[in-house]
Amino acid sequence: MTIWAIRLCVYLTWRNWGPHEDHRYAAIRKNNEPHFWLTSIYIIFGLQAALAWIISMPLFGAIESRTMLKAWDYLGAIVVIIGLYWETKADWQLSRFKSQPENHGRVLDTGLWHYSRHPNYFGEFCVWWGFYIIALAGGAWWSIVSPLLMTLLLYKVSGVALLEKTITERRPEYAHYIKRTNAFFPWAPKE
Repeated sequence: MTIWAIRLCVYLTWRNWGPHEDHRYAAIRKNNEPHFWLTSIYIIFGLQAALAWIISMPLFGAIESRTMLKAWDYLGAIVVIIGLYWETKADWQLSRFKSQPENHGRVLDTGLWHYSRHPNYFGEFCVWWGFYIIALAGGAWWSIVSPLLMTLLLYKVSGVALLEKTITERRPEYAHYIKRTNAFFPWAPKE
């Protein structure tokens, strides 16, 4: 968990360093004026605190478990490691692509992005399902709400769905990318 948190913190700090603001947050700010400073307390910070509590349920279950390590624990750890690797590599590939001026307005469709339009979100999905597998090994079956909620958020709410709502306006070739590449789960593209 600590490795996941440090990786995310470092990456988001590095990515967002500077004067620009993520267009998704700018839209939230614009849609909640006047007094965004007040409404942000519950629509951003309060909501994120509640989500963090729910999403961290497998961690509580795993920590409270008094059982010996089982094969499921190792399987969960492997899924977490694969997820961390996958999202780190996807973020690195996208950052490298965006850093090259000739790619402005273009679509990254190589590397992991050749098999999924959002491989970074798929990696995050793996991390949370891996944590759940570890919790399940300790008897915390009830924490399944966490990976289900995370999957819903990544795929239908704040991840894929929110990003793809306006991306074709900014990158016209993205429409073709949508037709040939899976949104979330990696798979061979349709040619």
